[in-house]
Amino acid sequence: MSVYLVAYLPPALLLMAAIAAFSLSKEHLRLTTRLAEASALTAFGLSILACVTLITHGPGTSPLLGAGGIGLSARLDSVSAVMLLLVSFVGWIVLRYSSTYMKGEARQGIFTGWLCATLVAVLLLVQAGNLIQLMISWLLIGGFLHQLLLFYPERAPAQRAARKKALTSRVGNLALLIAVLLLFFGFGTTDIAAISEAIGDGASPAIAPWAAAMLVLAALVKSAQFPLHSWLTEVMETPTPVSALLHAGVINAGGFLLIRLADVILLSPAIMAVLVMVGGFTALLGGLTMLTQPAVKTSLAWSTIAQMGFMMLQCGLGLFPIALLHIVAHSLYKAHAFLSAGSAVEQVAKVRRPGPIAIPSGAAVARAFLVALLLYGLVGTFFGFDSKSPQAIALGAVLILGVAYLLAQGLADTAPRILTQRTALYSLLAGIAYFALQTIAEWLTQGTLPPAPEPRPLEWALLTLVVLSFGLVAIAQAMFPLWAYHPAAAGLRVHLSNGLYINALFDRLVGGWSRPRQSKKGVSQ
Repeated sequence: MSVYLVAYLPPALLLMAAIAAFSLSKEHLRLTTRLAEASALTAFGLSILACVTLITHGPGTSPLLGAGGIGLSARLDSVSAVMLLLVSFVGWIVLRYSSTYMKGEARQGIFTGWLCATLVAVLLLVQAGNLIQLMISWLLIGGFLHQLLLFYPERAPAQRAARKKALTSRVGNLALLIAVLLLFFGFGTTDIAAISEAIGDGASPAIAPWAAAMLVLAALVKSAQFPLHSWLTEVMETPTPVSALLHAGVINAGGFLLIRLADVILLSPAIMAVLVMVGGFTALLGGLTMLTQPAVKTSLAWSTIAQMGFMMLQCGLGLFPIALLHIVAHSLYKAHAFLSAGSAVEQVAKVRRPGPIAIPSGAAVARAFLVALLLYGLVGTFFGFDSKSPQAIALGAVLILGVAYLLAQGLADTAPRILTQRTALYSLLAGIAYFALQTIAEWLTQGTLPPAPEPRPLEWALLTLVVLSFGLVAIAQAMFPLWAYHPAAAGLRVHLSNGLYINALFDRLVGGWSRPRQSKKGVSQ
């Protein structure tokens, strides 16, 4: 028996918990929740065991449990091991939280069952060793999430969000199905490792760019990218544990798809350019819209859209190890943000509002960005710019330009000295953390993920566009307090708070979202 089959133990355990949750009666709710929580914790432990297996035996794929390329096979490498740990850990936290959050709900057992089932599908996705298992897991995630979105079926907003998600998912599902077929006909196998190995040996079928295009389309839809992003901002009607569960490999499944099939994506520079432009625009739109939202969970949803856009941007630049690192970091902090949103609001309400804030002048903003870039240059020189790809250097510049916004607050004329010192320290630490974590991610995935390609004229143009775009937005954000009360700023805030009306346009195009369903007798249901 293959040692790599150990990767199937976590989803198998959670599958049994899901079956028990669906089967046990309401009188056994306490047993149901405890069993689910214990199964998730044990699944996390088994994921650690899978990592130990990877260390002792090296990467590999289990034999196919099926025939004709159709069946189950577990791929255990640095990518799947990281995702197994992430999904099982966040899943355990969400199940533990939901046992208290959903206490008293008549359908708590059913809710717990769908949570476990969704985690099973995600765990099967991240360890998929063949395209068939990947495709089936992808479809199951969408189906199980649909059940969670409709946990309160009587709520019209929940119905609308679920219908939007179902419609957009069909586009992504069809794109992935086409990609799987193209890859099978192009490489003659469904084994993911075999496809990557063939590309490494120089294979590049004529239909590979088309497969890459379909993979990118599926990923963009799955990760709520512009312009099919509006469903994510409307799923806040679901219980809070679902919002956190989205970050356990559900909303970021698109990024994982691109990382897992990175060798295929690299075969089409034009498609990677599309990723950069769509992801970058989505990141900027989501980040700016987030700042104008009055509701905490809606603001967090827009933040997720922005972060997923930035992840797509990283994949488009060929920085797949950094994209994997981004998935881990974003999943952990955003799941925590959703689960703690209620208590955070209560704490803020109890605290007196602060006094006037220090508003940086134009000169302070200029000094802040100059200091941030200087610190970045010093840190980069220490780590060695010559050993980093141009894409990684440009991405670090984008990060440090965002930190410069905070530094500008510390360099304001009325800012206390302690604030100036802290913001300067934060800028320095951000640069160190970026290069250190990037080095760790590249070392961890060496041999599993391909390095960033050498930039050509198109890539250089995109790198310049990315740095300038994010830099201008960061400068505008730092200087916003100076012109916040200008009529044009007020109008811009209104437009941004409505997401530039893309959601309304989407509703108008598909039609009928707000119309109640009618029975055969014409009575509204």
